[in-house]
Amino acid sequence: MNELANAGSLREIAVRPGDRILDLGTGPGQLSRRIARAAGPSGRVVGVESSAEQLVAARRLADADGEGSLVDFRAGDALAPPLAEGEWGTFDVVHARFLLEHLPDPPAAVRVMVRAARPGGRIVLEDDDHDVLRLWPPVPAFEAVWSAYQRALAAIGCDPLIGRKLPELLAGAGARPSRSSWVPFGACAGSAAFPGTIANVLGIMEGARATIVGRGGIDAGTFDGGVAALRSWSEGPGASFGYAIAWAEGTKAA
Repeated sequence: MNELANAGSLREIAVRPGDRILDLGTGPGQLSRRIARAAGPSGRVVGVESSAEQLVAARRLADADGEGSLVDFRAGDALAPPLAEGEWGTFDVVHARFLLEHLPDPPAAVRVMVRAARPGGRIVLEDDDHDVLRLWPPVPAFEAVWSAYQRALAAIGCDPLIGRKLPELLAGAGARPSRSSWVPFGACAGSAAFPGTIANVLGIMEGARATIVGRGGIDAGTFDGGVAALRSWSEGPGASFGYAIAWAEGTKAA
């Protein structure tokens, strides 16, 4: 999914040479490294990740590509990022993607992001609004699974619809919302991206199967039937998968 979505995210961030960037929830780090390449040798990227497993992967992937020093990867929490006192209030861009939906207190995280930005700096939020998924022709059996997935996310404390709330979160944290958009993430049968797109969705569903069945209000048979229906649907010549990542940008008061 990183490889499929990163080009659109990078385009929308519009990194400038020399930018100082804080990336919260950096995950395996592919986007952080693309941001760093765009910022150039005079720029700087600090990537913060709470998962030890993801941080190990980020450093391993960077080393494998000869980019071990490109991003300053740090272990830490989005609500208390490991920044030195002199780093607070200095970043030109503070960015988070696929982070807020998983946090128990998203407004607190956005307040931290605003604090980390310099006066006049940009705070960029990217996250999911799972309700925007569109399949054609329709796949009712899988759509039932997707709805159960959203219910399961809510049941474990996540917000599956947070994408539509991003400008409000910026305003509530004291930033001035300046732009909202969507980063398309979709493909159709016959396109090079289609197999990876479907594999990504199937991987998410299969990885979350126990949670969806346990907390989403469907039984195992309904889940398995819906996943099988998506696989079968993806083999049709006219299949079209449409999704988009919600995007919002705000500016810290000068």
